[in-house]
Formats: sequence, C-alpha cells, structure tokens
Amino acid sequence: MSDTAYLDWPFFAPQHGDLARTLDVWATEHISQAHGHDVDAECKALVRTLGAAGWLKYAVGGTAYGGVADAIDTRSICLIRETLARHSGLADFAFAMQGLGSGAISLAGTPEQKQRYLTKVARGESIAAFALSEPDAGSDVAAMQCSARIEGDHAVLNGSKTWISNGGIADFYVVFARSGEAAGARGISAFIVDADTPGFEIAERIDVIAPHPLATLRFTECKVPLTQRVGAAGEGFKVAMRTLDVFRTSVAAASLGFARRALDEALTRATTRKMFNQTLADFQLTQAKLAQMATTVDSSALLVYRAAWQRDQGRNVTREAAMAKMVATEGAQQVIDAAVQIWGGMGVVSGHIVERLYREIRSLRIYEGATEVQQLIIAKDLLKEKSS
Repeated sequence: MSDTAYLDWPFFAPQHGDLARTLDVWATEHISQAHGHDVDAECKALVRTLGAAGWLKYAVGGTAYGGVADAIDTRSICLIRETLARHSGLADFAFAMQGLGSGAISLAGTPEQKQRYLTKVARGESIAAFALSEPDAGSDVAAMQCSARIEGDHAVLNGSKTWISNGGIADFYVVFARSGEAAGARGISAFIVDADTPGFEIAERIDVIAPHPLATLRFTECKVPLTQRVGAAGEGFKVAMRTLDVFRTSVAAASLGFARRALDEALTRATTRKMFNQTLADFQLTQAKLAQMATTVDSSALLVYRAAWQRDQGRNVTREAAMAKMVATEGAQQVIDAAVQIWGGMGVVSGHIVERLYREIRSLRIYEGATEVQQLIIAKDLLKEKSS
C-alpha cells in the first residue's frame, strides 16, 4: 500500500489496520488486475481463492456459521473492498457479492438457513446472489411486481428480476417478491431460491462495460418451501434495506480503492513521463490536477469510514451512507478521468489499468442506489430532522 497513514485514523481499531495491510500483501501475491475472457470462470475461481484464504469469513455474520464475528463489521468489509478494488475490480466484485448475496441470511435468517448457506459462502464453496431489482422497479423498490402466492407450506413465485449480479453462476438467490400482506413496501417477503429449483431460469445474460456475471431471472410457478423465507412474512423490504445499509457504504469503499489506484498510476506517469526537457509533474497544471485528485480521495475516505464506524457503533447511517456513496463514487469518476488524461493516449488503450478503472467505476454510480437517489435520501433525512 502506497499510503497507510489513514489506517491510524480514530475510526479504526488496531485490528483494522492489520487486516488491511495483511490483505494488501496477500492480494499482491495472489490477485491480478488483468483477467481472461471467461468472466464466469474467473469469478468462480476468485470466490474459491478468497474463501480458501479466509477472506470471505468477513462477509458473513455468525462465528457458528463461518464468520469472524457474530455481526458483520462494516469497517472490515469496507477495508477489504477498498484493498481488493485497488488490485482487481473483479476480485472486489467476487467478495462483495458473497456478502450482499448472503447478507439477508446473516441479518434475518433462521439458524437452519445460516448453517446451510452461510458456512458454504464463507468457505467459497457456494456462490450467493441478491435479487431485488426488476425491469420497472430499480430505485423504486416498493414498486416491484414479482409475486409470491402462498399455497399451504409453499410460496409460488412468478415474475422476473434483472440486473442481478452473479446471475447465471450463483448457487442460490435471495429473492424479494410481493407476498401481499399489505400495500406497498409492507407486503414484500424474501425467499432463498436454489439455482436448481423447478420454475426458475436464467432468462438473459447481460453484458456491461466492466464485465461481470449479470442476468435477468424468470420465475414461472416456482415453488419454494416457506422454510426458505428469510425473516417474517411482509418484512422483506425491511430485510432488503438493512442489507443495503451494510453494503451501500462498502460500494463507496470500492470506489475509494479504484480512486487510490488511479492516483497511484497518475503519480507514476507524471513523475516519469518526459516532456519539453522536464517531467509532466513539473508543470503546474499537472500539480493542480494531482492536488485535486488527492483531496478528493481523502474527503471520500473520511465520509466512507465515518459511515462505517457509525454503523459499527449501532447508529443509524441512512444519511451518512448515502453521502459516502454519492461523494466517493462521483469523486472516483473524476479522479480516474484525470488519471486517464495524465496518461494521454495510453490511458485509452484497451486493457490498460486506467482504462479498465474508467470502465469499472461507471456502474458504481448507479447500482445500490444511483447518485440522484442518494441525493433524495440525504434531503429527505435533512427535512425529516428539521420538522421533528
């Protein structure tokens, strides 16, 4: 790690610094920024590698089920995502989706569900997915149409989900469907659907600018035992929001990792590129750009780890997590764009590190709540506080 001074910030306990430094050394030896064309195979291999090395234990809650602690530590999740993102966007993705995909089970699952699913997730033996978004219900989650009809001791799912990460390679999906206990968000339940369940299929694989497994799912009279319901009937929306509260801050942390790598690459280029009998770094315009990049990185880091620390203290982080995600993802886009500019023509060559970062950062400004949604969340919370 080029700069570890931030690990001494008061947001962290000593074990957090040890975790980040140890992971950085491990990732340097075992993780590559480049990856092959078979993204499915690469992701599966990364999950196995991360699991075998013990890193996925941080992604699940419950020592009895393979986790390092009884509750997921947000700061650890964020440090791991930041560090992995600096080394490989796909490695960060593989880790994050194990946590997000199984997060509802960690938070609200029964002991039997945790034993069956979390233990394998923690070992990298089972791949998880979080199925919330629909074609007409992305940011407006409460508008979902996928239904769960209760028949005896089963739920029968009908409908579709889209933009589902790990779609097509996951062993199980935590699916949110309208079960009808009440109108709106209060009538949604969560169910664990194994990939081989009759009536479930991958309707379409989706290719995006930074390749990772992504798909549209279809449910047709898909019968799931009620023992697979996560949390109480009609409590699915709350389970989904609790899960996102844990992992939304970590999206900001991944963005921070991308930004740190971009700044490192920009500094390397600026101090070694000769131009007009001096280096690129000797020009004041370059210095101004580097100063802005470094300031953006640090301001993002402060917001990310404030939110993570606050959640680990048991406090509400709705506003803070939204601020962190908004500032870190938008800021990382600016930092990476500046790095591409400093690298010049080489910065847009396919496969170059900064070119890869440029593609990888773009989706983070959208998923788990687009920037505009984060603005609405922040404003709504401010106005609620003002009126109370």
